[in-house]
Amino acid sequence: MSMTPEQAAWFQGTFTRLVENVDKAVQGKHDVISLVLASMLAEGHVLLEDAPGTGKTSLAKALAATVQGTSSRIQFTPDLLPSDVTGVTIYDQQNHKFEFHKGPIFASIVLADEINRASPKTQSALLEVMEESRVTIDGVTHEAGRPFLVIATQNPVEQAGTYKLPEAQLDRFLIKTSIGYPDLAVTESILAGASDRNPSSHLSAIITTGAVADMADLAASVHVEPAVLRYVAELAEATREDGGVRLGVSVRGAIAMIRLAKVWAASRGRHYVLPDDIKALIAPAWQHRLLLDAEAEFAGTTADVVLARVLDRIAAPQARTAA
Repeated sequence: MSMTPEQAAWFQGTFTRLVENVDKAVQGKHDVISLVLASMLAEGHVLLEDAPGTGKTSLAKALAATVQGTSSRIQFTPDLLPSDVTGVTIYDQQNHKFEFHKGPIFASIVLADEINRASPKTQSALLEVMEESRVTIDGVTHEAGRPFLVIATQNPVEQAGTYKLPEAQLDRFLIKTSIGYPDLAVTESILAGASDRNPSSHLSAIITTGAVADMADLAASVHVEPAVLRYVAELAEATREDGGVRLGVSVRGAIAMIRLAKVWAASRGRHYVLPDDIKALIAPAWQHRLLLDAEAEFAGTTADVVLARVLDRIAAPQARTAA
């Protein structure tokens, strides 16, 4: 059953309240907060490529406080083991049985800080839980719960001692974006409250984690016209055919776009997706999924340039506005 206009109006109001609440702790970043929140409601994960000190931890904590959830932070280092992320089974001598001790991945919002500093083996420990929201240890499956959002970060400046994320793992992030530094006025406001080391601790929860799961289910019912589905498929195919690209957008990437666009449309008070939603989301949803040809990259071609070419080449449909 498709979302109704009344449900879309409620979704928009709730989404706006959530963003405004997080904005109290992470000031001046309304657009980024909206993207991250939309990713959580689309049940995807976020990759932030940012310099240190831009508010990544504050964002994770504020989001968890807003949805009455839990948050954890994993500092990825070269000596971090997969069990340090997922947890480990330990034998209890008193009870004479093995007990599973959950790792920090079992939280509503998980900040995986500097993920590219861990070894590929540890990075791969995230693959199953990011894709399936569960962890299998010693043959036993443990559910991560809902909501479940991994916010992974990597430093774009200091690359010494880092391991490049493989394309298979990059493809599992719903979006890639950046918080960036605040403008002068917002920086001044932040400095005025610098004595408060944990601004997210003062936030009140807007909804429960159960309500977040309900919002995710509701967003999944947003209507998408066949013409819009074909538009996304044509755009994805065009990235694979572009002369400057070695690896274009996968089918998983096209599915991710539809999931994200449904939430984005609902957050705008619509129960249907428009081609403009796809255009607005194409950069954060797809730029990290493109592997550029070495010669094209040397000539100055970027993922954004390729996506702009694709948008110019593929005509957007005149989609109907309702189911």
